[in-house]
Amino acid sequence: MAKALNERVQQRRDAMRAAGLRPLQIWVPDSRKAGFAAECRRQSLIIARAEATDDDLAGFMDAAFADISEVDE
Repeated sequence: MAKALNERVQQRRDAMRAAGLRPLQIWVPDSRKAGFAAECRRQSLIIARAEATDDDLAGFMDAAFADISEVDE
C-alpha cells in the first residue's frame, strides 16, 4: 500500500533536516497581478535613469568584475 502524501512529505522534511537544512518561507510579488509588468517597467526606468547619471557606478562595476575575474583564474 502506498504511503499517504503527508507521510512522504514528512519523511522528505526529516531527511532534509538530517542533511543540515531547514525550511524557509519567503513571500514574493505576485507576477500574475494586474499592473505587475507596468510597475516593473516603471522601477526599471528609474534605475536606468539613475545609473545613466552615476559616473562612479561604471568604475565600481568594472572594479568588482575585475575582482571576480581574478578569483576565477
